[in-house]
Amino acid sequence: MTELKYINKFFYKYKFRLIVGILITIVAKIFALQIPQLIRESLNVVEDYNNNIITDLDFVKSQLIVNILYIIGAALIAGMFTFLMRQTLIVMSRLIEFDLKNEIFLQYENLSLNFYKKNRTGDLMNRISEDVGKVRMYFGPAIMYTMNMLVLFIVAITKMINIDAKLTMYTLLPLPILSVAIYLLSRTINKRSSIVQIYLSKLTTFSQEIFSGINVIKAYGIENQTTNDFASLATESKNKNISLYKAQALFFPLMILLIGISNILVIYFGGMRYINGEIKNIGIIAEFIIYINMLTWPVAVVGWVTSIVQQAEVSQGRINEFLKEEPSIQNIQKEKTLIKGNIKFDNVTFTYEDTNITALKNVSFHIEKGEALAILGKTGSGKSTIAGLIARLYDVDEGTILIDYKPIQSLNLSSLRSSIGFVPQDAFLFSDTIKNNIKIGDEHASDSKIIQVAKEAYIHHNIEKFNHKYDTLVGERGVTLSGGQKQRISIARALISDPEILIFDDCLSAVDTHTEENILNNLKNASKGKTTIIISHRTSSVKNADKIIVLDKGKIIQSGTHKTLISIDGYYKDIYNQQLEEKLISNE
Repeated sequence: MTELKYINKFFYKYKFRLIVGILITIVAKIFALQIPQLIRESLNVVEDYNNNIITDLDFVKSQLIVNILYIIGAALIAGMFTFLMRQTLIVMSRLIEFDLKNEIFLQYENLSLNFYKKNRTGDLMNRISEDVGKVRMYFGPAIMYTMNMLVLFIVAITKMINIDAKLTMYTLLPLPILSVAIYLLSRTINKRSSIVQIYLSKLTTFSQEIFSGINVIKAYGIENQTTNDFASLATESKNKNISLYKAQALFFPLMILLIGISNILVIYFGGMRYINGEIKNIGIIAEFIIYINMLTWPVAVVGWVTSIVQQAEVSQGRINEFLKEEPSIQNIQKEKTLIKGNIKFDNVTFTYEDTNITALKNVSFHIEKGEALAILGKTGSGKSTIAGLIARLYDVDEGTILIDYKPIQSLNLSSLRSSIGFVPQDAFLFSDTIKNNIKIGDEHASDSKIIQVAKEAYIHHNIEKFNHKYDTLVGERGVTLSGGQKQRISIARALISDPEILIFDDCLSAVDTHTEENILNNLKNASKGKTTIIISHRTSSVKNADKIIVLDKGKIIQSGTHKTLISIDGYYKDIYNQQLEEKLISNE
C-alpha cells in the first residue's frame, strides 16, 4: 500500500462524503440484519404452535403477518440506504478520478520537453486513462464493499455469538483458511497485474504510432507486417491477462466452497445441538444459515477487492513515477515580468540530454529590441536549438542567455512565453476549425483580427475558397491541409497575440518562392518594432534581416548583413549563388 499513500489527501478532501457513506452503510446493514432475527421468531412461533405451547391459531397468523410486514419494511429501508451508500461513495470515487486526472494532466503540461522525448505518447495516455480508472475502483467499489463487509461481519458475528457462541465457532472455522488463501493469491495477482499494465501501455503506444503514421504504412504497403506485429503484441498481452485472470478466478470458487462448508457445519452441529437440547428452537439454525448466506457475497468479494487494491497499487505506482518527476525547467519568478525583446547569447553551450549531442558551442550574439536576426545553416547545425532556448524550452549547460539584460531563468516563465510568437519547424494544428487554431494565440480575438493576421500570413485567400471558410475542420494534425497551408496558419497564430518577440523556425520551407515573397513583405509591416528571429535554409528569406549569423556544427562561422556576407567568400556566398542559379534555371 506504499504507492497508494500518495492519494490519501483525497480521502481528507472528501472526508464528509466518506464519513456519511460509512454511516449510511452501518444503518443499511443494521436494517438488513433484522431480517434473519424476524425469520427466527416466525419459525419459533410455528414450532411453538406445533408443540402446543401456543394454541391460538389466530395469534400465530397475526404474528406471522406482523413479522412479514417487518421483514418487507426492513428490506425496503435497507435497500434505500444501500442506494444512498452507492450514491455517496461511488460519486466520491468519480470526483477523485476527476481530480487525479486533472493533476496528472497539469503535471504533463508542466514537464519539460526532455520528458516527452524519453516517454511515449501511448504510455502517457494509458496512465491518465486506464491507470486512473483502476485507482478509481480502489476509491469506489473497493472501499464501499470493504465497509459493507466489515459492518456486516461485526454486526452479524456479534449477534451470532450472543445467540450461541459454540455454534458460531463451528461456523467460522473455514475463515483462517480463507485468510491464508487471500494472502497467497494477492501476491500473485500483484505481480501479474504489473505485467498486464506494462503490456497495455505497449499496445496503446503501438496503436497510437500506427494511426499517426498510417500514411507511411499505406505508402510502403506494409499493412500485413504491422498487422502481424500488432497481433504478436496483442497475443502476448492476451496471455498475460489470461494468466492474471486465472489467479483471480480462484477466488470466487474458493469463497463459495468455504461458505458451503460453513453451511454444512451449521446444519450438522446445529442439528446435533438441537437434538441434544442445547438449542431450544429450530429457528436459531435457520437464522444462522441466513447469516452465513448473507456473509457469502461479502466474503466472496474479499478476493475481488483484494485484486482491485493490488491493481490500484500497481497503477498508482506508475502514476507516481510521473507525478514525482520534477520539471527540468523551473519557474523561479512567480510575479509577472514585462518583456521588451532585447536578447543576448553569451558563450552559450547546449547538449541534448537524450542524445548527448552538443547542438551549440560557445555561441554569442546580441539583438536589440525591434531588430531582425536571421540564422542560416545546414541541417543539424543548431538553428532550431537557438529558438528553443529563447523560449526556454531548455536551459543552457554553459554560458548565459539575457532577455532585457536579465538572466532568462530569473524571468517569469509564463510572461516570457506569452511574449513570444513561435512558429515551429513542424507546423502542428489541432483537430479543430481553422479559426480556433488561429485563436490559440489569442482566445479573445475578434473575427476581423483573425482575418487580418490570415492576410498577413498570406492564407486568407486560400481559406475563403473552402466550403466552410474559417469554420473548416482541419482534421488531426491538420491532415486535410497542405504543408504550406499549415505553415501559414501557424504564422497567423503567432501574429495574432501581437508578441514582442517573433520566431520563425524554417516556417516557409513548404511554400513556393512567390508565396514566400508575399509573406515576407507582409511580415515586414507586421513585425515592425518587434524583435524578430528568422531561421531558414533560404537566403531569400533572410536577406532583409538586420543581422545574419551562419551556423555550422553548433558554432557561428559567419556573421554580418546580407550585403557584407555576399561580398566575402564563405558558406553564405556559396549558398546564395547556388540558390540564385536554381531560381534562374526554374524561371527559364
